[in-house]
Amino acid sequence: MTEEKWDLRKVLSEIKDDPINYHETNVSVDPDAQLAGVYRYIGAGGTVERPTQEGPAMMFNNVKGFPGTRVLIGLMASRKRVGKILHHDYQTLGQFFNEAVTHPISPVVVEEKDAPAHEVIHRSTEDDFDIRKLVAAPTNTPQDAGPYITVGVVLGSNMEKSMSDVTIHRMCIEDKDTLGIYIMPGGRHIGAFAEEYEKANKPMPITINIGLDPAVTIGTTFEPPTTPLGYNELGVVGAVRQQPVELVPGISVDEKAIARSEYTLEGYIMPNQRIQEDINTHTGKAMPEFPGYDGDANPAVQVIKVTAVTHRKDPIMQTVIGPSEEHVSMAGIPTEASILQLVNKAIPGKVTKVYNPPAGGGKLMTIMQIHKDTEADEGIQRQAALLAFSAFKELKTVFLVDEDVDIFDMNDVVWTINTRFQADKDLMILPGMRNHPLDPSELPEYDPKSIRFRGMSSKLVVDGTVPFDMKDQFTRAQFMKVPDWKKYLE
Repeated sequence: MTEEKWDLRKVLSEIKDDPINYHETNVSVDPDAQLAGVYRYIGAGGTVERPTQEGPAMMFNNVKGFPGTRVLIGLMASRKRVGKILHHDYQTLGQFFNEAVTHPISPVVVEEKDAPAHEVIHRSTEDDFDIRKLVAAPTNTPQDAGPYITVGVVLGSNMEKSMSDVTIHRMCIEDKDTLGIYIMPGGRHIGAFAEEYEKANKPMPITINIGLDPAVTIGTTFEPPTTPLGYNELGVVGAVRQQPVELVPGISVDEKAIARSEYTLEGYIMPNQRIQEDINTHTGKAMPEFPGYDGDANPAVQVIKVTAVTHRKDPIMQTVIGPSEEHVSMAGIPTEASILQLVNKAIPGKVTKVYNPPAGGGKLMTIMQIHKDTEADEGIQRQAALLAFSAFKELKTVFLVDEDVDIFDMNDVVWTINTRFQADKDLMILPGMRNHPLDPSELPEYDPKSIRFRGMSSKLVVDGTVPFDMKDQFTRAQFMKVPDWKKYLE
């Protein structure tokens, strides 16, 4: 019996009859701000402007200007849904991906006939080629710099083809064959490869893969130090699915594409070329980013020249809202895995769970559940926080809680701050450190004494763990254990 291949369509087939997790609509929708505006109310969550909520993923079947194309949004905008999709307990996804990092299964190359991503091919040499008409990329808000590819996995290699990598970047459609790509300085391997090509003044071949199994989308967002230069995160995906990711050679560039993607854009990152991100709109804004604010339009993003667009028949364009809970799933779960890997090496067994909640967009905040065996473990919780800060410069706030606290329930977490915390004793403030440049409070004029340049921040540890020698004084009210309680709901 042939093993069924994992892709977006297989995932959707498993949830399509579950109204909590999936909903389709045939009502006409405009991809220019309206589509995201609708979903904001239905299921975006995260740090999106209120009112919002956790709701089903949505498939829009009637998208203005794009007959025959469906647009999917919100597939990962629920941690419980991600757990369901990955066939794993949502509370231990960090541990699950941590294990996958250490036991990767490398991707494989398949023949053209086995690559549904190439069912339909459009080349830039065709007279009517125009990515603005081929790719139903929405805008999130009326202020966006333009239509954005928000969840496209960029696949590229170094010049020697000895290393390859996959990362996700915001990409604005600027012209009929041009994208502007924002590659945040430092840390991204695609950026390191692009620098190598730029120094040689050569265009860098890439593919942009859209409409994927969420295992791919989440697995590819690992960063150093967990996945160092030369580590291709598609191996993580193979381990998660126990099935190698299938690749296929590009049809117009010397690079591989993900063979079961819904869309693939092929092209080149052009050397020593830059473009104003909002060159068509002049709004001064890019798109809403994960902290919940509009990102500033970059005056000089790198340029991608698109040479081909391929897609499946009846393709599905996948998109996300920048500050939605989808970003929390994509960025937060790999960060949780990375923190667990780091602390388990240094202080094994002392951090039992890690959660990067929506309040921090998956990047800025983590909650660590601490296990203390003896009085010698007192203080180890703060060591764990410092370890996390040392490896992940984007992390700004760490909450430390005991094992009886549900780290996935912010009411329970904040309860510890009200009943197991004294501000003059249990706060740690670390000024003058690096953080994520998209945090709008990280400006010298906001805090001149600690912020010398944009992107610096004071960091915070909130220690809500009970001192080991006082544990008996902080026992929660104990209720009768009733194993068969569910029968009362029947």
